[in-house]
Amino acid sequence: MSQPLQPSLRVMLPLFLTLSSLHLLNDLMQSVIAASYPLVKSDLGLSFTQVGVISLVYQLASSVFQPVVGMAFDKRPFVRSLPLGSFFTLLGLALVSVSESVPWLCVSVFLVGVGSSILHPEASRITSLASGGRRGFAQSVFQVGGNRGSSLGPLAVAIVVAPFGRANIAWFCLVAVLAMVVSRPVCRWYADYLASVRKDRASARSAARRPLSKRMTVAALLIMVVLIFSKYIYMASLTNYFTFYVIERFAVSVSVSQVALFIFLFATAAGTFVGGPVGDKIGRKYVIWISILGTAPFSLIMPHCGFYGTIAMAFCAGFMLSSAFPAILVYAQEMLPDKLGLVSGLFYGFAFGVAGIAAAILGHFVDIYGLQSVFDVCAFSPLAGLVAAFLPNMKNGKRG
Repeated sequence: MSQPLQPSLRVMLPLFLTLSSLHLLNDLMQSVIAASYPLVKSDLGLSFTQVGVISLVYQLASSVFQPVVGMAFDKRPFVRSLPLGSFFTLLGLALVSVSESVPWLCVSVFLVGVGSSILHPEASRITSLASGGRRGFAQSVFQVGGNRGSSLGPLAVAIVVAPFGRANIAWFCLVAVLAMVVSRPVCRWYADYLASVRKDRASARSAARRPLSKRMTVAALLIMVVLIFSKYIYMASLTNYFTFYVIERFAVSVSVSQVALFIFLFATAAGTFVGGPVGDKIGRKYVIWISILGTAPFSLIMPHCGFYGTIAMAFCAGFMLSSAFPAILVYAQEMLPDKLGLVSGLFYGFAFGVAGIAAAILGHFVDIYGLQSVFDVCAFSPLAGLVAAFLPNMKNGKRG
């Protein structure tokens, strides 16, 4: 039987659910971009390399601005940052639906990426501030909303866009408007929180003490960079090219391929919800280690399975791998509690940046070597999870 929520956590649960819903809406809109690649490629006659370049522009916009946003709002908090991010996404989606050239598509996805780069570090910061000490649980609730949104995006494209044409992407602008409305109570809570912090600066300084030495902090951050690199190389191969992979290998329709991608992304949502609470109980390091390294058996078996076996292995790989990120993010936040926005922006940004660069490089390799060869090689990347053994033990913000 699950333990009852702490009083402070029970009170804050509606806020966590609101942030999770906001993350769902944002990532649903973000995932429309990747899910629409087959339609855009066919509509404009693009090569895989051009698809990779578009994905690179999107991912770089989603990554480079995140630490900048986090650092800027660490110094000068901005209460209305969340609706601002949704506004940029709205503009980008509207342009994606009508763009007729690669340059304009790059501008469109750049705006969508900027919206993401604002929302992720700011919403993650607010989630951490409101966690009441249960950061793993809070981040998992927040993260699972994003993963559910990512999994719903391809399904929504299969229903709303694929049968009727790319112009129907414009309908997702209504989701951006809904996100602006949903963010209003979060903005009110954040304004009240900032007002209370100004009245009690001594408690705020005490909460911001770092648990590790500078040398150990730098070493741990470098190890986590390696882990994110390995995680998102494999995630990029599946998120961007899994639809093409199942179409080419099993001769299924675009709609069936979107359902296959939905199953994988749904698994990532389920895995995300597990990683944070388990990390609260046994320590972040062990969750990180098990989740990334534990993906390897499924990733290595998948290229040798039939259609249903491929879907099953993708589900298992997605579940295992996705449980790592909440633990990685909270681990970093606990090491640098005085730089929540910067840390959140760096890790979201680096993750998206690696995914974008990997998408572009993998797209080029697919043009040269083919999808099967690329998937065979990417299957080995989760083995880098071995380096998690060198992370300092931390549990509930303290060294183990």
